[in-house]
Amino acid sequence: MKSFRFRLLIAALAVLMGSMIARSQSTEDTPPPPAMHGHHGMGMGMGMGMGMEGHRMGFFSKQLNLTDDQKAQMKAILQKEHPAMKPLFEQQHQIDLQLRQYVEGSFDQAKVQALANQKAQVQAQMTVAETRIHNQLYQVLTPEQQSQMKEIEAKHDARMQQRMNHTPEAAPEQ
Repeated sequence: MKSFRFRLLIAALAVLMGSMIARSQSTEDTPPPPAMHGHHGMGMGMGMGMGMEGHRMGFFSKQLNLTDDQKAQMKAILQKEHPAMKPLFEQQHQIDLQLRQYVEGSFDQAKVQALANQKAQVQAQMTVAETRIHNQLYQVLTPEQQSQMKEIEAKHDARMQQRMNHTPEAAPEQ
């Protein structure tokens, strides 16, 4: 579970670095950053608002005290990896559009299962690619920043555990 939460934070860093790229270049020549789609419940898809990303980027940049050189290295990593990620996001989006017809129309178990299997294959490829990217971004950090990242992860882990242990109160009967 710890590695998942660590990946979550690295994924957030990747998305946030992507937003920095988008702001540093004009929208015409900037490809969308390789954002982390919510396939692990991360909730960080390509549609995330720039305001939220900018806020989180500021948080990570400040907390980890990223240098301009580190930001440039991360930007280069994300730009290099974007061509590999874009078709995967597009494939997943097309599958999601096809699945929508079975939500809004009549349900077909066999067709939904086939689409789910296709989506699982795409998500497996995305997981491999994202993990590779996260590793490259993590290696840009100094040992001290890596330690800080682990502390941030530990705090996040504790908050998540606390939320998971909190059971909502039963709704009053009417």
